[in-house]
Amino acid sequence: MSQVIIIGLDIAKNVFHAHGVDERGAMVFSRKLTRGKLLDFFTGQPQCTVALEACGGAHHWARELQAMGHHVRLIPPAYVKPFVKRNKNDAIDAEAICEAAQRPGMRFVAVKSEEQQAAGLVFRTRDLVVRQRTQLINAIRGHLAEYGWVAPRGMANMTMLADLLEDEAMASTLPEAARPMFKLMVDLLAELDKRISVLDLEIARRAKEDEAARRLMTIPGIGPIAATAIIALAPPIETFRKGRDFAAWLGLVPRQHSTGGKQRLGSISKMGERTIRRLLIIGGSSMVRSACRHGAPAGSWLERMLARKPRMLVSVALANKMARIAWALLTKKEDYRAPAAVAA
Repeated sequence: MSQVIIIGLDIAKNVFHAHGVDERGAMVFSRKLTRGKLLDFFTGQPQCTVALEACGGAHHWARELQAMGHHVRLIPPAYVKPFVKRNKNDAIDAEAICEAAQRPGMRFVAVKSEEQQAAGLVFRTRDLVVRQRTQLINAIRGHLAEYGWVAPRGMANMTMLADLLEDEAMASTLPEAARPMFKLMVDLLAELDKRISVLDLEIARRAKEDEAARRLMTIPGIGPIAATAIIALAPPIETFRKGRDFAAWLGLVPRQHSTGGKQRLGSISKMGERTIRRLLIIGGSSMVRSACRHGAPAGSWLERMLARKPRMLVSVALANKMARIAWALLTKKEDYRAPAAVAA
């Protein structure tokens, strides 16, 4: 029997499928495994390359397999899809993963440690709570509108509505059965605000303690949240050969649909880490908004862009620029130095 060189592993919650091939790429075995027998199966295998899709639970299994001495490669699911021959089942998926892992030009995802995943959890948790707060605000405004109470969007206006609901004279215009429900939603909103504040303090503490995060915060438009998000959620910066590769990984470069020697560029690809991308665009938007109100530095890149491009386009372009600057600072281990203005 030929020795297994690469095993493609299709993972799930309880049922897994392993597809092993030899040095010629010929199939050696194709086996269905239960969750409880997975590690026992790989304990009996010789040390080899194990390929998995980078999906939920992949980093956990990658760490377990690495501890056994196997070389683990995580592949983005979008790069596995072209190797699925026809239809879809666990065996075909495992074979496709195995085939993709053998391609010399394949790109792989770095395996994260438990500490890295835990560091990223604070941002996932904050995003979840912020979404819940937004949902609650929309519910309060929507239900109050049914009784003629209309307020503009924004947290400041929600504070005004909460004060009005506390006013006995104003609250008396609402039905008796509705008042306790609005009180409950307002109390929940206040609780969510407190939890977001606690998470913001935790993020600020981490940013203050981390040298790389402090370096990133020297970039205009990048604060504690964006800086620690880059450190926690991005792969090792050595993964990227240049700043544009990092910006492309974040999905901040134009989507291409070029053919016949004609270059056709569309909107940004949005193909990478959306949390970091969103934070950088928010930072770029704040800088653009400040420049529109108070004026950009004379002769700066931002001034020239605002003179000929729409504000939203400039915000995204600035986010791209910030991503490339972040890559340069992390690679060279330097602080940000503002460029000299170009004379008119």
